[in-house]
Amino acid sequence: MRLGVDVGGTFTDLVLHDESNGRVVQAKTPSTPEDQSIGVANGVKLICEKAGVDPKDISLILHGTTVATNAVLEGKGARVGLLVSEGFEYTLHLAKSWTPGPLFGWIVMDKPEPLASLKDTRGIPERMNARGEIVTPLDREKATALIDDLCSSGIEALTISLMHAYANPEHERALAEIVKERYPDIPVSLSSDILPEFREYDRAITTVMNDYVRPIMKRYLSRIEERLASEGLSSRLHIVRSDGGLMSANAASERPVHTVLSGPAGGVTSTVMIARRTGIRNLLAFDMGGTSTDVSVILDGEPTISRSTEVGSFPAKVPTLDVRSVGAGGGSIADVSELTNSLRVGPRSAGARPGPVSYGRGGTEPAVSDANVVLGYLPPVLLGGDMKLDVDGAREAVGRVGAQLDLGPEEAAQGILDIANEVMLGALRVITVQRGYDPRDFGIVAFGGAGPLHANAMAELLGCYPVVVPTNPGVLSALGFLEAEFKNEFVQTFIRSTKGMDADMVWTRFAELQDKAVEWLDAEEVPTGDRTIRYSLDLRYEQQGFEVTVEIDKATVEARGGLEGVIERFNELHEQLYGVRFHVPVELVALRVVATGATMPVKESIAAVEGSDLADALIETRPSFFKGEWVDTPNYDRAKIPPGVKVPGPAIIRQYDTTTVLLPDHYAELEPHGNLLIWPNSKDA
Repeated sequence: MRLGVDVGGTFTDLVLHDESNGRVVQAKTPSTPEDQSIGVANGVKLICEKAGVDPKDISLILHGTTVATNAVLEGKGARVGLLVSEGFEYTLHLAKSWTPGPLFGWIVMDKPEPLASLKDTRGIPERMNARGEIVTPLDREKATALIDDLCSSGIEALTISLMHAYANPEHERALAEIVKERYPDIPVSLSSDILPEFREYDRAITTVMNDYVRPIMKRYLSRIEERLASEGLSSRLHIVRSDGGLMSANAASERPVHTVLSGPAGGVTSTVMIARRTGIRNLLAFDMGGTSTDVSVILDGEPTISRSTEVGSFPAKVPTLDVRSVGAGGGSIADVSELTNSLRVGPRSAGARPGPVSYGRGGTEPAVSDANVVLGYLPPVLLGGDMKLDVDGAREAVGRVGAQLDLGPEEAAQGILDIANEVMLGALRVITVQRGYDPRDFGIVAFGGAGPLHANAMAELLGCYPVVVPTNPGVLSALGFLEAEFKNEFVQTFIRSTKGMDADMVWTRFAELQDKAVEWLDAEEVPTGDRTIRYSLDLRYEQQGFEVTVEIDKATVEARGGLEGVIERFNELHEQLYGVRFHVPVELVALRVVATGATMPVKESIAAVEGSDLADALIETRPSFFKGEWVDTPNYDRAKIPPGVKVPGPAIIRQYDTTTVLLPDHYAELEPHGNLLIWPNSKDA
């Protein structure tokens, strides 16, 4: 048995998969922001009770966490000391010498304080050049004195990021040994381990961020393991990486910077699986939870991987799934601006506590979920009867906001949903229209607790069909964790012109990186038959500032021939991406090896449908507000809708973990894999 756990801002979602019979059990429990491990332990206890299983039978727990992200966003990380090359103490302050513009942007810029302060930074007498040659030898005596001064000042973690350490890590490792001997309790991160690539600021800030969240992540994982042990679980714990891969809990505590986008990764992984199973190769992942909405593009059945991301005001140069987030979710609060007297929604969120007014946990400000309740889109009871909603309270709260604008509760609720939809539409436009993609060439996968409530409206605005509502949309991210694979990337910066270069220099370095990859796969106990190693080169035209990654097949690497075919492939890719190829020398920038370990796919057994026609699926008929008027709307039990039967809109389709709103002039039907597809009526016209 495997358990996927996704901690969100409002709910903690859990999915238990029994590989012996294909049974999938899901559960949702309120998140506990003050200590996420409490909500996780509560959820594990709940799902074991629901499934009727002994916690000891769970062999593997796969967990996506926002601990690292929240620590950076809230400025609540550890106090980090920083060792740099002498003369480069202001690396984090200078950053990339970039200010928001144009014109007077720098005047109003609120520049954030670096994650490692200047008073906790020391310049070490030493220097390497870009070839990895020693220019100034390391002064061990002065370095030791500086380390003593810094490490005795109360720092909680230490980053060592020296100039050109990617080319030769000798001095970084020597400093680490001094710290280990004299201050063994202080965790140390080396930039040559965390990010062995050129570009000084990116390398320094990524390594500092790793240390900034490292003590917090270590404490969190320790608490999780203690609480799980108290529930009788002795299973292995793995954490989901930002690129959708898996890493052991021990690796995550050492390199937590690789988890900064851990949470959204599961939903993207599941969307990829949906694309492959349904044959709908181009999809938009639309994950709307209680606090935020995450969107991503699946192109030809593959996710988009970015080499860097941003966490708040700081860049993090780690492989991540390309996900855009906006502060619009079911808990986003609606109010009226005092300055403009206009309605606004988010980014403030009611979170898990007190939550929307309809949750009955003390919330007083109306949220997006309350607007859905007022319009009759959400039934008065959720989670299979476990959660009752305060309909009257929601109507009163939304009515108070509407009264400030001379609107009735229905009109105010509709306005709240329209504004929330526009915010999410902006994020979808960024990942499609602004990148040259036509949204009409994509379907949209709706998941998260609130995704299916809004997806049909989003599709109507963008023209992207079908809307795909998976079997378990409310817990799809947790389900995606179960389908994630072990993954790690090994990089070596090697800047050389390919003109006249001995290709054997490349193949030898690939062999060294491959050895590191195999060593990591061994440490993660990945069976030999489940291993895959992929190779690529970062190339650019000479004097360019950015690179293009060119994949290289294993046969080419093993043949150890020339680089002519690789360079021609680079020219083709450059022309495809930018519409032009240049007849100038090509420069090699970096070599990359990505190691992956496959995991067992989740084979869900589709439950037999209890009804034989649509009438058997009808729960009740309730009034809902569509196109400015109340309409008697059928509410259906999704588990009883027969495959292939068209459900005409408007309709509300209910299930344990979410509610789907089917708009007028649309219809829905189940496809063979159990996914609910929504199409406009005009499709069959």
